[in-house]
Amino acid sequence: MSENEMSVFGVSAAEEDIYRHFLRNPDTPVDGIHLRLHIEPDTARRCLGRLCELGLLQSTGTDELISPTDPEVALARLVDVRLHELHQELQRVTRSRHVVDGLRAELGARSPSPQGIEQLEGLAEIRDRIDDLAFFARDEILSVEPYTSMSPENIERSRPLDLRCLRRGVRIRSVVLRKVLQDGPTAGYLRELHSHGAMIRVVEDTTERILVYDRAAALVPLDPQDTSRGALLANNNGIVANIIALFEKIWDEAEDLAQVDPTDGDNVASGLSGTEQRVLALMCSVGKDEEGARELGVSVRTYRRYVADLMEMLGAASRAQAALLARERGWI
Repeated sequence: MSENEMSVFGVSAAEEDIYRHFLRNPDTPVDGIHLRLHIEPDTARRCLGRLCELGLLQSTGTDELISPTDPEVALARLVDVRLHELHQELQRVTRSRHVVDGLRAELGARSPSPQGIEQLEGLAEIRDRIDDLAFFARDEILSVEPYTSMSPENIERSRPLDLRCLRRGVRIRSVVLRKVLQDGPTAGYLRELHSHGAMIRVVEDTTERILVYDRAAALVPLDPQDTSRGALLANNNGIVANIIALFEKIWDEAEDLAQVDPTDGDNVASGLSGTEQRVLALMCSVGKDEEGARELGVSVRTYRRYVADLMEMLGAASRAQAALLARERGWI
């Protein structure tokens, strides 16, 4: 038998051999297939039945002839089925957070942490714990983050985590500084999250750094002026409630990102629409048009039209020159 390359789709080695046989010999009778492939007759019958169920084979309706489905069509269907199964499995895993909570409760009963507070040291430990909390979040993530820009590395690291949460139905409410909108890639990323359902607001000034997961765990820096010194993770109901109250106060005083005029003040993309701002940011941060179109949620053809319009607006002969001119004008 050949190497079982289709096992990822739940297709056995024997089933794959039979499917490959019919690809090489379409519209052949099923009689004697077990002899040709040196397998048991019962095994051959089971494999043929399952291949028909999976849509890899289909009867021609004449003299018990079997015809293979085009691999591109058949495998696209199997990919969709497999992705659906994986999504369901992921949902089951994320709903298992209560198991972790129960085990931690057992640990707490044996050796309770003082006042429900855990100190995290070093950026690596903090990032690992944030990844863990985000992965298991079921309902809501609250954040106040007073950064003025995000590095391309941080954007690429955060994007899959944030989008995964949003796809799972986790509500994200985030407050950022208005000044962050002066950084093209960061502003584009925030608007991308907003387009996927994240609720983002901006404030003129804040020094608070807050992360709250499912209203049960809150993360704050040990020293707000130096996050590298570590962080405190609170699980105490009273402490978390106070941190949430502070978040809600900041949230109420903030302005919705969708209501912020992109031409306001010193914003980088003066005269551009919100979509044009995002396209400009994507031109500078992604390599392929297909990726940019996917991030923007439009067809590749539409994305390329936006790019062409921006290049014409900038008077640029190439994308590299467009990026340079945009930076010189303070658009990104």
